[in-house]
Amino acid sequence: MSIDASVRRTYSYLGPAGTFTEAALSQVPEARDQIWRPVRNVGEALSDVVEGRSDAAMIAIENSVDGGVSTAQDALATMPGLRIVGEYLVPVNFVLVGRPGMRLEDVSLVAAHPVAYGQCLRWLTAALPEHAHLPAASNVASAVGIVDGVSDADAAVAPPGILEHYDLELLAENIGDNPNAVTRFVLVSRTVAPPAPTGADKTSLIVELPEEYPGALLELLEQFATRGINLSLLASRPIGDELGRYRFVIDADGHVEDERMADALLGLRRFSPKVIYLGSYPRADRQVIRYPDRYSDDVFVEARDWLRGLISGEPDA
Repeated sequence: MSIDASVRRTYSYLGPAGTFTEAALSQVPEARDQIWRPVRNVGEALSDVVEGRSDAAMIAIENSVDGGVSTAQDALATMPGLRIVGEYLVPVNFVLVGRPGMRLEDVSLVAAHPVAYGQCLRWLTAALPEHAHLPAASNVASAVGIVDGVSDADAAVAPPGILEHYDLELLAENIGDNPNAVTRFVLVSRTVAPPAPTGADKTSLIVELPEEYPGALLELLEQFATRGINLSLLASRPIGDELGRYRFVIDADGHVEDERMADALLGLRRFSPKVIYLGSYPRADRQVIRYPDRYSDDVFVEARDWLRGLISGEPDA
């Protein structure tokens, strides 16, 4: 069944305009000139996809400074019928903005989301040593409050994209304390077959331990280690039904159609009571996955053929 090119697709993202999530969505070629639906939180974005209001949603999943985004990880673990179909990296930096005519030396109260404030604290302390912090609900809300006149702040810490949408005075740019900070976003759709392997792929999973016993986590990790699969993310999240019970969020290098990855998933399925396959998709950095020759597809295929020969009674080669 072909898709009518005249029908516009809808993409949900954390709004309003000017957020880092919007910057991530702008990297998706097929989203250009389509309908972008701003939402208030990750749960709403994913519910849009599950319930058919949107074709896909862009959500933040990991930050190089603060680690995994727990709200996104928990939502993916508890909302069935979703697949990650792509990942995108957005450099995280901030600007300080104020009302038109505001001067940096006149700033005493700064609005900022608490996470953004923490990532700019060194700069703010050096440039505005006597400033006070006014917490904001989001990176964009900090600046919108100034525009709307509902905030008492003199200035706001906000994403650079805010200047494309609002009439604000740029007081300072590149104020983030870590110039290499980056946030990883994923594009999530309803359940679909994964795109074909590219050789530079990533597979995302959420796995629960069968029970708590010494070495249980090691046994889980061995499913990957014994097949030469590197993990680029391993994070634990509480399941929530009782203390001490955790699920593990995993990003593994490779594609589900790779023989070594498929074999690892079979091992996980035998080991774990619950394995959530979130998708296999091209890495944002397009870095080709390297692995020892003993874990190549041909080796796994030959091993299966050898076993079938043993079972069928074929003579030894």
